[in-house]
Amino acid sequence: MRLVLGSASPRRGALLGQIGIVPDAIRPVDIDETPQPDELPRPYCIRIAREKAQAVAAGGDELVLAADTTVAMGRRILGKPADAGEAAEFLLKLSGRRHKVITAVALRLGGRLWQRDVVTTVKMKRLSDEELSAYLRAGDWQGKAGAYGIQGAAGAFIPWISGSFTGVVGLPLAETANLLRGAGYPMPGEAAS
Repeated sequence: MRLVLGSASPRRGALLGQIGIVPDAIRPVDIDETPQPDELPRPYCIRIAREKAQAVAAGGDELVLAADTTVAMGRRILGKPADAGEAAEFLLKLSGRRHKVITAVALRLGGRLWQRDVVTTVKMKRLSDEELSAYLRAGDWQGKAGAYGIQGAAGAFIPWISGSFTGVVGLPLAETANLLRGAGYPMPGEAAS
């Protein structure tokens, strides 16, 4: 069985590497990630991960792994900001407050689909104007849901989380490993059953 990562995210590849998994192929897909009218963050995230997994071209012996990470402020989805202005808007909304980070993982082998989502509560400290300006100038907000990556400079803004750190980064490792086992993928270091 070959593993195909349906993501261009270097973070997801690095996270898989932490548990000894190197995908046989990386085939990112470009799908429409626009939320549907009145779509809530968790169902949205689950749908996008599933659609990504289904959009990857794969052979019958290829297990496709796809994921999506969404930052939610109440019922509002904070996706990847289009520009620094939108990044500032997102960060000001998150500043001094708790929010949810949802990561959904989908595995597809032929017509079978396995899926799991993980919700983590994150607290961001109140950001000063200087911190916000420096972060925006550095550009670390680009390509990141909610305009921040906990594994980068914004980690200094996060005093507390409840849930999966790797889920906030982009791939909850414990849950992903369990999904892979359930799909019959041989985990490194484990004896085949």
